[in-house]
Amino acid sequence: MNEPFRRYNLEKKTDTFTCRLNDEERKLFNLAKNRIEQPKDSTAMKQLAWIGIKKVLHDPAAAYMIETLFKNRSKNERLGITEFED
Repeated sequence: MNEPFRRYNLEKKTDTFTCRLNDEERKLFNLAKNRIEQPKDSTAMKQLAWIGIKKVLHDPAAAYMIETLFKNRSKNERLGITEFED
């Protein structure tokens, strides 16, 4: 017979983490949740992460744009061009 409150399956099956959002991040996150029509925070966070990973970071066109942006920033910094500062 199993003992109460004892874990018999010691293999960890899931991984979790905490993500704190400030007010502005929460507003943007809620807008994104509405856009993808997903009311659950955790599911929306996972779906948006996969969209970002698969459709943005690994998309050849997006990768080219990001690569171009970083090359331009590097060249601008080297040449002392500051008109595009944040």
